[in-house]
Amino acid sequence: MAKAAPAEQLKLLELQGLDARLKSLSNRRRALESDPRITDLEAALSVATGELGAAKLAVHDAEAELKRAEADVEQVATRIERDEAKLNSGTGLSKDLVALQKDIASLNKRRSDLEDVELEVLERLDVLRERQAAQQSIVDDIQGSFGGIRAELDEQIAEINAEETVVRGQRAEFAAGLDGGMLTIYEKTLARRGVGAARLFHGTSEGSGMQLSPGDLAEIKAAAEDDIVFCPDSGCILVRSAEWV
Repeated sequence: MAKAAPAEQLKLLELQGLDARLKSLSNRRRALESDPRITDLEAALSVATGELGAAKLAVHDAEAELKRAEADVEQVATRIERDEAKLNSGTGLSKDLVALQKDIASLNKRRSDLEDVELEVLERLDVLRERQAAQQSIVDDIQGSFGGIRAELDEQIAEINAEETVVRGQRAEFAAGLDGGMLTIYEKTLARRGVGAARLFHGTSEGSGMQLSPGDLAEIKAAAEDDIVFCPDSGCILVRSAEWV
């Protein structure tokens, strides 16, 4: 059976206290990193960003449609201008001039129809741009909330990391002064069980919170003071003291 002086074993409780603080800090950091507000905002941002992308695409398509409509109007206007110049010159046969007047009338009707289409597209584009701006505002608001919460969490995590650095330094310094063999057993127990050492207090293991059976308790009480004994339930090292019997 592994051995260590009773006074040395008592030091394991202080070491366990430091490890408990480190575990608590780790749990707090993990809770902050998985803050449900971040998860909810990420989901909302994903939806809002998708809707903003669709709004931008609709605006882009409408703008392209408007350019085509403007080009069609310009093309017809250019043709009307050219035909009117030819008509106003008075050159050519009378039947040709009559035909030219009919073409100009038809082109003016065509231009009017195209201008109606252009106006309809322009009005629709205004609506789509307003919708895009509104959706952009939603995205901006979510990003603002996300940034504020993220900054808050990052600040808290930074504080935890700073405290953890201090505690790890204290632990390393304290552990360096412990019995090497006992420390090795403690470290393996901590890694395997999650708790390295706990008091045996009035028959109760503070590692498991359970009252030991009469048989287990008798066996532990019969062990030498420098024997390293273990909790039968939690598996951690049980630190004994005559004051705690």
